[in-house]
Amino acid sequence: MDKLWLGPYRVRAFNSAQDSENRVHDDTVARRMGFAGGLVPGVDVYGYMAHLAVLRWGRDWLAQGTLTARFTAPVYDGEDALVSGTEADEGLQISVTCRGTASASGLAAMVTTSRPPSDAPRIATPPASTSRPPASEATLAPGTRLGMRPLQTTEDFAANYLRSLRETDPLYRSARLLHPGLLLRTCNWALTENVRLGPWIHTGSTVQNLAEAKVGATLTVAAVVAENREHKGHSLVELDAIVLADGQPVASVRHVAIWRPRQLRTAQAN
Repeated sequence: MDKLWLGPYRVRAFNSAQDSENRVHDDTVARRMGFAGGLVPGVDVYGYMAHLAVLRWGRDWLAQGTLTARFTAPVYDGEDALVSGTEADEGLQISVTCRGTASASGLAAMVTTSRPPSDAPRIATPPASTSRPPASEATLAPGTRLGMRPLQTTEDFAANYLRSLRETDPLYRSARLLHPGLLLRTCNWALTENVRLGPWIHTGSTVQNLAEAKVGATLTVAAVVAENREHKGHSLVELDAIVLADGQPVASVRHVAIWRPRQLRTAQAN
Protein backbone atom coordinates (compact mmCIF):
# COMPACT_ATOMS: atom_id res chain seq x y z
CA MET A 1 0.00 0.00 0.00
CA ASP A 2 1.35 3.41 -0.97
CA LYS A 3 2.21 5.80 1.81
CA LEU A 4 -0.07 8.77 2.40
CA TRP A 5 1.56 12.12 1.63
CA LEU A 6 0.15 15.38 2.96
CA GLY A 7 1.18 18.84 1.85
CA PRO A 8 3.15 20.74 1.30
CA TYR A 9 1.14 23.16 3.37
CA ARG A 10 2.63 26.54 2.55
CA VAL A 11 2.66 29.23 5.25
CA ARG A 12 4.01 32.75 4.85
CA ALA A 13 5.69 32.79 8.24
CA PHE A 14 4.98 35.66 10.58
CA ASN A 15 7.10 36.63 13.58
CA SER A 16 4.37 37.13 16.17
CA ALA A 17 6.90 37.94 18.91
CA GLN A 18 8.83 40.84 17.37
CA ASP A 19 7.91 43.09 20.30
CA SER A 20 8.29 40.48 23.02
CA GLU A 21 10.75 40.60 25.89
CA ASN A 22 12.65 37.74 24.25
CA ARG A 23 15.00 39.63 21.94
CA VAL A 24 15.94 36.55 19.92
CA HIS A 25 12.85 37.57 17.93
CA ASP A 26 14.38 40.98 17.24
CA ASP A 27 16.29 41.26 13.95
CA THR A 28 19.24 43.21 15.36
CA VAL A 29 19.82 40.99 18.39
CA ALA A 30 19.29 37.78 16.43
CA ARG A 31 21.84 38.84 13.82
CA ARG A 32 24.39 39.48 16.55
CA MET A 33 23.81 35.88 17.60
CA GLY A 34 24.53 34.61 14.09
CA PHE A 35 21.01 34.30 12.71
CA ALA A 36 19.72 35.95 9.53
CA GLY A 37 17.01 37.79 11.46
CA GLY A 38 14.51 37.45 14.27
CA LEU A 39 13.24 33.91 14.83
CA VAL A 40 9.60 32.95 14.36
CA PRO A 41 8.57 31.42 17.72
CA GLY A 42 8.86 27.67 18.01
CA VAL A 43 5.32 27.48 19.40
CA ASP A 44 4.10 28.96 16.11
CA VAL A 45 6.14 26.49 14.05
CA TYR A 46 4.50 23.79 16.18
CA GLY A 47 1.18 25.37 15.18
CA TYR A 48 2.10 25.02 11.50
CA MET A 49 2.85 21.34 12.08
CA ALA A 50 -0.41 20.78 13.96
CA HIS A 51 -2.29 21.86 10.82
CA LEU A 52 -1.29 18.59 9.11
CA ALA A 53 -2.23 16.49 12.14
CA VAL A 54 -5.74 17.96 12.08
CA LEU A 55 -5.86 17.49 8.30
CA ARG A 56 -5.02 13.81 8.83
CA TRP A 57 -7.24 12.94 11.84
CA GLY A 58 -9.65 15.83 12.10
CA ARG A 59 -11.05 17.18 15.32
CA ASP A 60 -10.32 13.91 17.16
CA TRP A 61 -6.60 14.76 17.18
CA LEU A 62 -7.26 17.89 19.25
CA ALA A 63 -8.74 15.75 22.01
CA GLN A 64 -6.61 12.63 21.82
CA GLY A 65 -3.57 13.17 19.64
CA THR A 66 0.13 13.62 20.19
CA LEU A 67 2.86 15.59 18.46
CA THR A 68 6.56 15.56 19.19
CA ALA A 69 8.31 18.50 17.51
CA ARG A 70 11.99 19.37 17.35
CA PHE A 71 13.17 22.73 16.00
CA THR A 72 16.58 22.50 14.37
CA ALA A 73 16.94 25.69 12.30
CA PRO A 74 15.19 29.06 12.22
CA VAL A 75 12.00 29.94 10.41
CA TYR A 76 12.10 33.60 9.42
CA ASP A 77 9.43 36.28 9.14
CA GLY A 78 8.08 36.73 5.63
CA GLU A 79 9.60 33.51 4.32
CA ASP A 80 7.58 30.54 3.05
CA ALA A 81 7.53 27.64 5.47
CA LEU A 82 6.69 24.36 3.73
CA VAL A 83 5.08 21.73 5.96
CA SER A 84 4.91 18.16 4.65
CA GLY A 85 3.70 14.89 6.11
CA THR A 86 4.39 11.25 5.34
CA GLU A 87 2.39 8.37 6.75
CA ALA A 88 4.48 5.97 8.82
CA ASP A 89 3.65 2.88 10.87
CA GLU A 90 3.83 4.91 14.08
CA GLY A 91 1.90 7.95 12.80
CA LEU A 92 2.54 10.95 10.58
CA GLN A 93 6.09 12.17 10.12
CA ILE A 94 6.06 15.94 9.66
CA SER A 95 8.82 18.19 8.36
CA VAL A 96 9.14 21.96 7.98
CA THR A 97 11.57 23.64 5.60
CA CYS A 98 12.41 27.33 5.28
CA ARG A 99 14.86 28.78 2.73
CA GLY A 100 15.45 25.21 1.57
CA THR A 101 16.73 24.19 5.02
CA ALA A 102 15.13 21.60 7.30
CA SER A 103 13.81 23.72 10.16
CA ALA A 104 11.69 21.28 12.17
CA SER A 105 10.73 17.64 12.29
CA GLY A 106 8.21 15.70 14.27
CA LEU A 107 5.86 12.79 14.67
CA ALA A 108 2.10 13.11 15.13
CA ALA A 109 -0.14 10.24 16.15
CA MET A 110 -3.41 9.26 17.76
CA VAL A 111 -3.52 7.46 21.09
CA THR A 112 -6.05 4.70 21.68
CA THR A 113 -6.87 5.82 25.21
CA SER A 114 -6.53 9.21 26.82
CA ARG A 115 -4.22 9.22 29.83
CA PRO A 116 -5.07 12.19 32.07
CA PRO A 117 -2.11 12.78 34.37
CA SER A 118 -2.61 11.66 37.95
CA ASP A 119 0.39 13.58 39.25
CA ALA A 120 -0.17 17.00 37.66
CA PRO A 121 2.05 19.61 39.31
CA ARG A 122 0.17 21.84 41.72
CA ILE A 123 -0.68 25.16 40.09
CA ALA A 124 1.87 27.71 41.24
CA THR A 125 1.18 31.41 41.55
CA PRO A 126 4.00 33.26 39.81
CA PRO A 127 5.58 36.24 41.53
CA ALA A 128 4.73 39.74 40.39
CA SER A 129 6.51 40.57 37.15
CA THR A 130 8.49 43.36 38.81
CA SER A 131 10.11 40.89 41.22
CA ARG A 132 11.08 38.09 38.86
CA PRO A 133 14.61 36.88 39.66
CA PRO A 134 17.14 36.42 36.86
CA ALA A 135 17.15 32.99 35.25
CA SER A 136 19.92 30.84 36.72
CA GLU A 137 20.74 27.31 37.75
CA ALA A 138 19.21 28.17 41.14
CA THR A 139 15.97 29.83 40.00
CA LEU A 140 15.40 27.08 37.40
CA ALA A 141 16.58 24.21 39.57
CA PRO A 142 14.92 20.81 39.11
CA GLY A 143 11.78 20.62 41.20
CA THR A 144 10.99 24.34 40.90
CA ARG A 145 7.28 24.87 40.33
CA LEU A 146 6.13 27.41 37.78
CA GLY A 147 2.76 28.84 36.84
CA MET A 148 1.22 31.78 35.02
CA ARG A 149 -1.38 34.42 35.63
CA PRO A 150 -4.78 33.07 34.49
CA LEU A 151 -5.66 34.17 30.96
CA GLN A 152 -9.31 34.38 29.99
CA THR A 153 -9.50 33.89 26.25
CA THR A 154 -11.88 35.97 24.16
CA GLU A 155 -13.22 35.76 20.64
CA ASP A 156 -10.91 38.59 19.54
CA PHE A 157 -7.86 37.06 21.23
CA ALA A 158 -8.44 33.67 19.61
CA ALA A 159 -9.13 35.22 16.20
CA ASN A 160 -6.00 37.36 16.35
CA TYR A 161 -3.92 34.29 17.15
CA LEU A 162 -5.32 32.41 14.15
CA ARG A 163 -4.52 35.38 11.91
CA SER A 164 -0.95 35.65 13.17
CA LEU A 165 -0.51 31.90 12.64
CA ARG A 166 -1.93 32.20 9.11
CA GLU A 167 -4.18 29.24 10.00
CA THR A 168 -6.49 28.32 7.09
CA ASP A 169 -8.51 25.49 8.66
CA PRO A 170 -12.05 26.82 9.37
CA LEU A 171 -12.57 24.30 12.19
CA TYR A 172 -11.25 26.59 14.95
CA ARG A 173 -13.62 29.41 14.08
CA SER A 174 -16.69 27.29 13.35
CA ALA A 175 -16.34 25.13 16.49
CA ARG A 176 -14.94 27.97 18.68
CA LEU A 177 -11.84 25.96 19.56
CA LEU A 178 -8.53 27.27 20.85
CA HIS A 179 -5.57 26.37 18.65
CA PRO A 180 -3.04 23.85 20.04
CA GLY A 181 -0.22 26.31 19.28
CA LEU A 182 -1.82 28.77 21.68
CA LEU A 183 -2.10 26.10 24.37
CA LEU A 184 1.59 25.32 23.97
CA ARG A 185 2.48 28.99 24.35
CA THR A 186 1.38 28.80 27.99
CA CYS A 187 4.53 26.75 28.64
CA ASN A 188 6.60 29.72 27.44
CA TRP A 189 4.68 31.93 29.85
CA ALA A 190 5.49 29.53 32.68
CA LEU A 191 9.10 30.58 32.11
CA THR A 192 8.74 34.26 31.29
CA GLU A 193 6.33 35.07 34.12
CA ASN A 194 8.64 33.58 36.74
CA VAL A 195 12.21 34.48 35.76
CA ARG A 196 13.93 37.23 33.77
CA LEU A 197 15.53 35.79 30.66
CA GLY A 198 17.88 37.17 28.06
CA PRO A 199 17.46 35.96 24.47
CA TRP A 200 16.29 32.35 24.69
CA ILE A 201 15.23 29.65 22.22
CA HIS A 202 12.45 27.06 22.33
CA THR A 203 13.96 23.88 20.89
CA GLY A 204 11.21 21.29 21.10
CA SER A 205 8.08 19.93 22.77
CA THR A 206 6.29 16.65 23.18
CA VAL A 207 2.56 17.25 23.56
CA GLN A 208 -0.28 14.88 24.36
CA ASN A 209 -3.68 16.44 23.86
CA LEU A 210 -6.15 15.44 26.56
CA ALA A 211 -9.29 17.43 25.65
CA GLU A 212 -10.46 20.26 23.43
CA ALA A 213 -10.20 23.79 24.76
CA LYS A 214 -12.98 26.22 23.90
CA VAL A 215 -12.79 29.93 23.21
CA GLY A 216 -13.80 31.72 26.41
CA ALA A 217 -11.95 29.31 28.68
CA THR A 218 -9.47 30.58 31.25
CA LEU A 219 -6.02 29.13 30.60
CA THR A 220 -3.47 28.30 33.26
CA VAL A 221 -0.45 26.03 33.36
CA ALA A 222 1.08 23.94 36.13
CA ALA A 223 4.72 23.17 35.48
CA VAL A 224 7.76 21.82 37.24
CA VAL A 225 11.38 22.03 36.15
CA ALA A 226 12.42 18.48 35.27
CA GLU A 227 15.99 19.17 34.15
CA ASN A 228 18.49 22.01 33.94
CA ARG A 229 21.58 20.89 32.05
CA GLU A 230 24.39 21.84 29.71
CA HIS A 231 24.48 20.70 26.08
CA LYS A 232 27.03 21.81 23.50
CA GLY A 233 27.69 25.00 25.43
CA HIS A 234 24.01 25.86 25.86
CA SER A 235 22.11 25.87 29.16
CA LEU A 236 18.86 23.96 28.68
CA VAL A 237 15.76 23.72 30.82
CA GLU A 238 13.08 21.05 30.49
CA LEU A 239 9.61 21.48 31.95
CA ASP A 240 6.91 18.94 32.66
CA ALA A 241 3.68 20.87 32.31
CA ILE A 242 -0.06 20.44 32.36
CA VAL A 243 -2.09 23.01 30.45
CA LEU A 244 -5.51 23.63 31.97
CA ALA A 245 -8.66 25.24 30.58
CA ASP A 246 -11.10 26.26 33.30
CA GLY A 247 -9.13 24.02 35.64
CA GLN A 248 -9.38 20.90 33.48
CA PRO A 249 -6.28 19.33 31.88
CA VAL A 250 -6.24 19.79 28.11
CA ALA A 251 -2.60 18.97 27.32
CA SER A 252 0.41 17.30 28.89
CA VAL A 253 3.73 18.75 27.69
CA ARG A 254 7.46 18.13 27.91
CA HIS A 255 8.85 21.56 26.96
CA VAL A 256 12.53 22.17 26.17
CA ALA A 257 14.28 25.53 25.81
CA ILE A 258 17.77 26.99 25.74
CA TRP A 259 17.57 29.56 28.51
CA ARG A 260 21.19 30.68 28.11
CA PRO A 261 22.55 30.26 24.56
CA ARG A 262 26.27 29.67 24.15
CA GLN A 263 26.46 32.88 22.06
CA LEU A 264 25.72 34.88 25.20
CA ARG A 265 28.34 33.02 27.19
CA THR A 266 30.93 33.78 24.51
CA ALA A 267 29.96 37.46 24.48
CA GLN A 268 30.12 37.68 28.28
CA ALA A 269 33.52 35.98 28.34
CA ASN A 270 34.89 38.54 25.89
